[in-house]
Amino acid sequence: MKLHETKTSFAGREKNRGSVLVIVLWVCLGLVTIALYFANSMTYELRAADNRVSGISAEQALEGAQRYVSYYLANYSTNGVFPTNVNFTCENVPVGDAHYWIIGRDPNGDDPNNLHFGLIDEGSKLNLNYANTNALAYLPNMTFDFAEAILDWRGTNGTVSLDYASAGYESKNAKFESVDELRLVYGADLNLLVGDDLNRNGVLDPNEKSTTGTGQLNSGLLEYTTVYTREPNFHSDGTMLTNVTGLSGRQLTTLFQSAGISSAANMVQSVTNSVARLGAYKGILDFAVRCRQAGMSAAQFANLYTNITTVTNTYIYGRVNVNTADEDVLTALFEGLNNGNEQTADADAQKLITYREQNPNLINSIGWLYDALGTGNSTLQSLQKGDYVTTKSFQFTADIAAVGAFGRGYRRVKFIFDISDVTPKIIYRQDLSGLGWALGDKIRQSTLLANNTQ
Repeated sequence: MKLHETKTSFAGREKNRGSVLVIVLWVCLGLVTIALYFANSMTYELRAADNRVSGISAEQALEGAQRYVSYYLANYSTNGVFPTNVNFTCENVPVGDAHYWIIGRDPNGDDPNNLHFGLIDEGSKLNLNYANTNALAYLPNMTFDFAEAILDWRGTNGTVSLDYASAGYESKNAKFESVDELRLVYGADLNLLVGDDLNRNGVLDPNEKSTTGTGQLNSGLLEYTTVYTREPNFHSDGTMLTNVTGLSGRQLTTLFQSAGISSAANMVQSVTNSVARLGAYKGILDFAVRCRQAGMSAAQFANLYTNITTVTNTYIYGRVNVNTADEDVLTALFEGLNNGNEQTADADAQKLITYREQNPNLINSIGWLYDALGTGNSTLQSLQKGDYVTTKSFQFTADIAAVGAFGRGYRRVKFIFDISDVTPKIIYRQDLSGLGWALGDKIRQSTLLANNTQ
């Protein structure tokens, strides 16, 4: 009996050892699984933390970029001159481990399918608060009904009876405060406002379809309109510009001589005679044309231009800068003034663009329109009847996109700067990151390549 009991006890111990081994193996498997799970979780946490750091780095690059733009405008944009990229770095600029780009527009339209970098001149657009129905109606994608709806929205009494009750709000009947307010105007839709340019970077990206079928970008109204154009009627020291309206012949002679203009007396006689014949100057272009017709050269008038005005207001609103406006804006402005003569408007817009491309050193005053269009031109005569155009700009958009280290943490913010009070200040800021990547495939690939070499 003892031997039998011993054998039974030994077999039991062997079974117990096998069970323990299985349990240990299961426990080890569980521990390994938990370790792998936490390791995987830590990997995701590490990537998330890295992305957050990259995002913060990109945000800091944005802040650095906007300070750089502010500094640049304060030092290089004087007397309303649109700053060029000669002294201005705006492409793939490093800020620590991050980089930023300032997405711009090519006003001459030489290469519409490739990104252009630089500041965007708000003066190159039509002002929603001051442009008339005709000019607005001839913008691309625009309709006369929507142009009238814009005037109804901004009008104090309302010119069109539109029912906003179904939308849950009322017509504003006051000036636009931002261009994006167009989204609230009766009849607005995505195609009307942004056209083909869904991410609003000024080019046709691979994921965007050309609705014209030509492969060219069809932009929306947000591209062509502004609410910010304001031109100061005073010098940087606060003294007012000289109002040439009502000046006597002697005062005009003194003014001309102070600008170094020879034969001032003969020119003054011709200009004052034009006042008796045609009436008071209707705007700064009207005065410029009369001076040029009196024999004043473009260079001589340029010496006067930054010091004179024809109005007494502290600020002048809504002028279009003919030095930077693109063909679509110029055509719409001219067509609105010429009662819908599209052929003449388009031809004259192209004349201006061609002239300013070929003569970049001769467009430093509004007087160059006289040379580009010529005496007797119907568009020039229409422009003389009001105060529609300028060659000065004081509001600029910096559309800044940034990425952090390893091309992560993409951020994009649009800043609008105003220097009409001499010191640059940001008057509008809009986060455009949600519109998606706006830097094109070339920069995406170059960013990935740079990451792979690190």
